[in-house]
Amino acid sequence: MDATTMNPEGRAFSIKLWPPSQTTRLLLVERMANNLSTPSIFTREYGSLSKEEVRENAKQIEEPDGDGGSAVQLYAKECSKLILEVLKRGPITKVDGAKPTSKTFNEACETVFDISKGQRAFVEAEEAEELLRPLKEPGNSYTKICFSNRSFGLGAARVAEPILASLKDQLKEVDLSDFIAGRSEGEALEVMAIFSEALEGCVLKSLDLSNNALGEKGVRAFGALLKSQSSLEELYLMNDGISEEAARAVCELIPSTEKLRVLQFHNNMTGDEGALAISEVVKQSPMLEDFRCSSTRIGSDGGVALSEALQTFTNLKNLDLRDNMFGVEAGVALSKALAKHADLTEAYLSYLNLEDEGAVAIANVLKESASALEVLEMAGNDITAEAAPALAACIAAKQLITKLNLADTELRDEGAIQISKALEDGDAQLKGVDLSSNFMRRAGARCLTRAVVHKPGLKLLNMNGNFISDEGIDEVKNIFNEFPNVLGSLDENDPEGEDDNESGEGEDEGDELESKLKNLEVHQED
Repeated sequence: MDATTMNPEGRAFSIKLWPPSQTTRLLLVERMANNLSTPSIFTREYGSLSKEEVRENAKQIEEPDGDGGSAVQLYAKECSKLILEVLKRGPITKVDGAKPTSKTFNEACETVFDISKGQRAFVEAEEAEELLRPLKEPGNSYTKICFSNRSFGLGAARVAEPILASLKDQLKEVDLSDFIAGRSEGEALEVMAIFSEALEGCVLKSLDLSNNALGEKGVRAFGALLKSQSSLEELYLMNDGISEEAARAVCELIPSTEKLRVLQFHNNMTGDEGALAISEVVKQSPMLEDFRCSSTRIGSDGGVALSEALQTFTNLKNLDLRDNMFGVEAGVALSKALAKHADLTEAYLSYLNLEDEGAVAIANVLKESASALEVLEMAGNDITAEAAPALAACIAAKQLITKLNLADTELRDEGAIQISKALEDGDAQLKGVDLSSNFMRRAGARCLTRAVVHKPGLKLLNMNGNFISDEGIDEVKNIFNEFPNVLGSLDENDPEGEDDNESGEGEDEGDELESKLKNLEVHQED
């Protein structure tokens, strides 16, 4: 392709734009290789490429595709875009010393098929034909599909059936969360069965069936798919109406969970009996790292069963049991389980009715294990200042903690001051502290504020819902004068609440308490 232009003397001359000369192309490859190997925000986040990868990718990016008038513009534009893709993808890991085989750039960009964006909508046959058309293209490389946020009717399910069946050998991740909303029970069950049979035999790593109000009937509608899964690494069944019977069906239908790393059952009606079934799944999952069983109506018996199941392996990193009715006995059993998991980084244990005994048992164990703990949530557990020494010792031992939530308890000033002392040293990673609704007054608020105000990473200190005097509020705000956005709202604070009065007697008592605890040492030893 040639382009005609004018020189300064007004004479026309031609410049050859396409195809570029071999010299030009080699020079471009060299410049792209330099760009790909130069340290940048991408290499910091995704890793540096080897010299071999840099050269090979630069050649692939430069390789021309097509010609004509638009080729020159596309050539430059696409080169820039593909350089970013290589940087974002990061280095390719070699397996067993073999030379890595790299996918083409089109394939690398088209591994995820996702129709979940936008508003929730019903999908019928005609629209399904159009939506799913890319999945029918020969040679496509989709390994993950996400149909969430679209409600499939029978017609749409029948359109999807042969398309999904044709992808069985390549799919690794399937997200069918919230894909039958608003359908009648009969139609929903039939749609689930169609999808289940179409996907039967896929060797999946991840399966998400959340937000579908499955119940036992729904779980069994997916029986064909579940029975064919022996290599699952992630299973999500959140907000699915998983009752006792449904939990048993899950346990019965999945043939093996030996490779399972993530298991999430949030917001179900599982109860104690259902927890027994889930416990069996947990026992058969020696690789489990992320277990969520929050808001599932599990009481003491179910809590003990789950805790005993958690003692059978040692890989747990994230544990979320919030909003259940464990009680003290299950709390003590849970503490024994936590002793097994030295790599625990996130522990969400709020609203479990642990009381002081259960909380102290857990704090004592976490102090000695879980050296990399980053998140500790124990809000709403009827904890009082009696448990503060154990909690403070645990917190003081966790130098990597980023989030601490002890809201909605009864630590009062005494407990708050001890927690504050534990936070004074270290904790450079600390991002959030929540001691809201703790019957805390001016002395506790002042001590806590001073302990965390200069933490470099702090994003939020929440002390709302306490009994801090107006003078105390002013003092706290003044301490945070340079960081006003870090101090959370205090609009629910009650300066005339319990343990505080207009005479200032409460403040005097608080000041005296702070003085007594001024030289308090938080002990980390046994």
